[in-house]
Amino acid sequence: MVHLIDRRIQGKNKSAPNRERFLRRYKGQIKDAVARAVKGRSITDIESGEKISIPVKDVSEPTFGHAHGGVWEGVHPGNEEYQKGDQIARPKGGAGGPGKGQAGNSEDPSEDDFVFQLSREEFLNYFFEDLELPNMVKTQLTSTTDFKSQRAGYKTSGTASSMHVLRTLRGALGRRIAVGGKTTRRLKEAEAEMAALMETAPDSHDPRVLALKQEIHHLRTRLLAIPYLDPFDLRYSNRIKIPKPASQCVMFCLLDVSGSMDEQKKDTAKRFFILLYLFLTRVYEKIDVVFIRHHTTAQEVDEEAFFHSRESGGTIVSSALNLLTQTIRERYTAGDWNVYVAQASDGDNWDNDSVTCRDLLINTIMPLVQYYAYVEITDGEPQNLWLEYQQVAARHAHFAMQKIETPADIYPVFRELFKKQPN
Repeated sequence: MVHLIDRRIQGKNKSAPNRERFLRRYKGQIKDAVARAVKGRSITDIESGEKISIPVKDVSEPTFGHAHGGVWEGVHPGNEEYQKGDQIARPKGGAGGPGKGQAGNSEDPSEDDFVFQLSREEFLNYFFEDLELPNMVKTQLTSTTDFKSQRAGYKTSGTASSMHVLRTLRGALGRRIAVGGKTTRRLKEAEAEMAALMETAPDSHDPRVLALKQEIHHLRTRLLAIPYLDPFDLRYSNRIKIPKPASQCVMFCLLDVSGSMDEQKKDTAKRFFILLYLFLTRVYEKIDVVFIRHHTTAQEVDEEAFFHSRESGGTIVSSALNLLTQTIRERYTAGDWNVYVAQASDGDNWDNDSVTCRDLLINTIMPLVQYYAYVEITDGEPQNLWLEYQQVAARHAHFAMQKIETPADIYPVFRELFKKQPN
């Protein structure tokens, strides 16, 4: 085995283009490896990197080798079977057997895997590649930086429509004053001398009078030669593009904490919320997260109380929806914020209240939000809340609902809720 060591000095990130080419070339194998890795890790760890292994047969490159051609003779000590002129059969398989350590054994995948480290950014890129926030066209947000035009002084070139007349005339006046200032002062002095001289010696043929007349004529000619408006004076409004502040979004997390929601269901809901938050961080820079928990009453709480406090009693989901509506109208206006809502419940609710929830969503909440995702965490039959929410989904395309039975269903449900919409 030959080891080639490149000792050339390389700059920082010198191998980045090679890494990008490698990731593009083996994109399919890496995506499969990422999918396998996701199944074996917790959602809370999804933002870290990952070691990816690819079978060496998938990354092998064609090589050239030198064959042992021609006629040649060899000496093999201990030969008791063959004599000169005998023909030796070609080894089966076209190659020799594996050497010491069984390096050539294709049955041992640990020896054949090519292992490398995906960074956090690369891992999330592959994980979120085929996902897209719904209704992206309706928002003011893109994943790239947006710019706005802003006045930034004046410039000396531009189109006629952008000419700033007042600034141009002001510049022309300043130029004429600056260029003709000395001449103007001398003209005033010469005219004063002329007036004084004419009073004392009114003879127009006096050489001093003739000289002053000639100088005054020359000075006036110089002043008249100064153009009223010169191309140098032209000024145009200058506008530059500056990055707009990233559109901001608010993510509302609504969780049923009644007695029917045990810790396992709360943990499943938490994983779904975390995944949604990570997904939004891929698009938005500023994200506010509002936690609303409810049983018979609703309350806005911090994250610790949201996930870990225990309550008992029944469920009135409309209390959370009323608090959601109030919070949006008071703190998150539609023009400044993109509103996303994720609701998790086991579907248990008072029958009359489920009808109230349906009406609140259809008539009040859905016009205020960009997207509303409802997940029902139960392994039983759909509850009355689910049946009423189906009518909301039929009326509003940006309302999605899915059922989660086990934590293993979180990923497929999430991908179904936020899959790319056809153009």
